[in-house]
Amino acid sequence: MSALLERYMPRTEFSSYEDFIKNYRIDAPDDFNFGYDVVDAWTSLDPDKLALWWIDDHGNEAKFTFKDISRLSNRAANYFAGLGVKKGDFVMLLLRQRHELWVCATALHKIGAVVIPATVQLTCKDIAYRNNAAKISTIIAIALPELLDEIKKAAVESPTLKNIISVGGQDSGYQDFGAELEKYPDEFPRPSGVASTSIGDHFLMYFTSGTTGLPKMVMHDNSYPLGHIATAKYWQRVEDGGLHLTQSDSGWAKFGWGKIYGQWLCGAAIFAYDFDKFVPKKMLEIMQKYPLTTYCTGPTMYRFMIQEDVASYNLSSIKNFSTAGEPLNPEVYNRWKKLTGKGIIEGFGQTESSVLLANFEWFSPKQGSMGKPSPLYDIAIADDEFNICDDGIEGQVVVRGIDKYMPPGLFKCYYGDEALTAESMRSGCYGTGDVAWRDSDGYFWFVGRNDDIIKCSGYRIGPFEVESALLEHEAVVECAVTAAPDPIRGQVVKATVILARGFSPSDELARELQNHVKRTTAPYKYPRIVEFADELPKTLGGKIIRRELRDKSRRDA
Repeated sequence: MSALLERYMPRTEFSSYEDFIKNYRIDAPDDFNFGYDVVDAWTSLDPDKLALWWIDDHGNEAKFTFKDISRLSNRAANYFAGLGVKKGDFVMLLLRQRHELWVCATALHKIGAVVIPATVQLTCKDIAYRNNAAKISTIIAIALPELLDEIKKAAVESPTLKNIISVGGQDSGYQDFGAELEKYPDEFPRPSGVASTSIGDHFLMYFTSGTTGLPKMVMHDNSYPLGHIATAKYWQRVEDGGLHLTQSDSGWAKFGWGKIYGQWLCGAAIFAYDFDKFVPKKMLEIMQKYPLTTYCTGPTMYRFMIQEDVASYNLSSIKNFSTAGEPLNPEVYNRWKKLTGKGIIEGFGQTESSVLLANFEWFSPKQGSMGKPSPLYDIAIADDEFNICDDGIEGQVVVRGIDKYMPPGLFKCYYGDEALTAESMRSGCYGTGDVAWRDSDGYFWFVGRNDDIIKCSGYRIGPFEVESALLEHEAVVECAVTAAPDPIRGQVVKATVILARGFSPSDELARELQNHVKRTTAPYKYPRIVEFADELPKTLGGKIIRRELRDKSRRDA
């Protein structure tokens, strides 16, 4: 058990799920600060404890203890403070998985600045939008010439931007992080007075991936890391002294879920593989080579890895595989378990939260289910007016009771958008916008995003079930199911399909896939339109943008 958890949890071990739900509690001090109360705390408890093991695709490798992260983050905090960065300032990090990311984030947390993680795939337009929406003062970016060029162009349209810092490259034309760091001392005393931080202060802000429109600004406060104890210890099942890999770029919420906060609170070291491009075979080689204890990635990554000879790799050091971000199709679960001997533990949550629902250790998962609620959240299924639905009835997943208790890990607001915040948080509930149903045993089953539900001839059809059926066919690697307009039925089911190696598009294969769905699930759910494609439109975070597929169908109608 992590010695640090005892400071924030009266109990860390539970005998049953019922015990877990009833007695799980976080005791958060009013002045909790992740940089001081986790990173520096570990430095005091066990300075040589491994915090980060980093590699890239070019043979570079480095290890950092908590003492290293503490010392380097203090230098960075002194450097940033010297540039005028202060509590409440917004700072955007475009660092991929460079090891400096952990140093910079910890330093900014100590100062009380608001960290905005972002992907290096952003263009000038994306960067300028974020700069102005959040009034960003400082950008810290990996020294990729094309990225720095986009930042330079965006800076012209960004009046609040004062500092641009480059990482990993000299002569970039901007301040060099590595060179500047050497100039500053190893000590950065905890701020006091008006500069001190409290648990309710702004801490971290994500721009959502924008599957349904312009990115929203999701604001979390300093309690956010504590909310991820449940994510790390009880769902991902990381171990004190273990080595955990969540495969994610630092620009996405999955990074906060799996690559720093809950894991370090639990005493697990982070393994960071800073790859140039995801290559399934290379990922399996890494998973075999390094002594990983736990591993988490999105369903898409598992889908592509099972196209390789997974059984030939020794993955025995990994005690638990987990996934979140999108629903896990049963066929992917079954094939992974057959190839590795271990299942994949599903969790569900959002950029706005820590893990909301998961398959925890005290009960047997039901294949295809999201599991049961995390003890931090009072989860229910509700209609559009937030009236609670009976078991078996589809509705929106909601978090109840937030007017009485705001769980650590749940976002505080959509920054700068009071109307959207009020729409999402009303009647004492937060509405996630995800449609699901609960069975009589308390398991939750995902149907789809509210905008993705297909209404055909009076039926409501969720895309996930149809996609899962299609993925059971050997010809299908990936697919997206959306609504297409129909003059008689209103809408019909359309499947956009990516084929596996060795298969070619044909009318005959389309009919075969349609018949396969009819046999696998309710016949009325089969895709009346099957379209073959080379790729699916996705956000920069890798989520399918079904809106674009729906728009294409409307244009083609």
